Amino acid sequence: MPTVWFILVSVMIAAYVVLDGFDLGAGIIYLIAGRTVLMLRGVGIELRSHMSHPVWQGFFDVIFSLSSVLLAIFFGAALGNVIRGVPLDADGYFFEPLWTNFQLGPHPGILDWYTVLAGVVAVTTLTAHGALYVTLKTDGQLGGRARVLALAVWPVQLLLTLVSLVATWFVRPSIKENYLAYPVGFLIPIVVFASLAMMFTATRKGQELRAFLASCVYITGMLVGAVFALYPVVLPASTDPAFNLTIYNSAAGQHGLRVGLVWWTLGMILSVGYFVFVYRMFRGKVQLEGGGY
Repeated sequence: MPTVWFILVSVMIAAYVVLDGFDLGAGIIYLIAGRTVLMLRGVGIELRSHMSHPVWQGFFDVIFSLSSVLLAIFFGAALGNVIRGVPLDADGYFFEPLWTNFQLGPHPGILDWYTVLAGVVAVTTLTAHGALYVTLKTDGQLGGRARVLALAVWPVQLLLTLVSLVATWFVRPSIKENYLAYPVGFLIPIVVFASLAMMFTATRKGQELRAFLASCVYITGMLVGAVFALYPVVLPASTDPAFNLTIYNSAAGQHGLRVGLVWWTLGMILSVGYFVFVYRMFRGKVQLEGGGY
């Protein structure tokens, strides 16, 4: 049961990043691609429309886009902390300052060169993901600008993918253990780079759906690669590997896990039905009528 829940939680995290990532990405590119059309985040819509004044609306445009960038950095840095490890003690607790000297060590800060790199990778990835979604859902000048942005970001995404993989190998050499024990895991980086290639070629050919789906596969592959490398560790300790939180020493009781699995299954059936309904209702490209945004 601990392994089952490790897989289920990983699937939910990947689904969240894929399905909400294009929303954050669309917010990141809003000031460049949207200009006068695109607005997705609820608070931004609400406050932006309270006053019909260019200064007021421009201010909340910046807030909307900046908050999307910061959220992407936050999520990426959080994942970087999980991969790098945190200063856990024997009781399973830890404290991290925001930063120390930006270097790795047994007592790092939340931000160091590796977690900052993870944040930059997240921003770049979600920028491309959001641009491809906007390309898929719109046409005309907006769709064209989003497509150009996706192509412009792609070389940076490729470079950062390579750099992040090398950096992760340097930061946590133990990641190779699962790959060597189960060579099937080497299919994961192959899928990651194949999806990157598909993103580029499909975008250049105007195959919008294929490019967006390739981006979904890329994000999923990157997360699956991290999960595969960490298993069975949930949160590594930077102080002493003996303090690692694993699926065994941090799991709830067997009865709770079994009951939770039943309710999780029912909840997922409702969630999948909801998403199928919503995406069918709003399928196709957005048609801008006379009402503007």
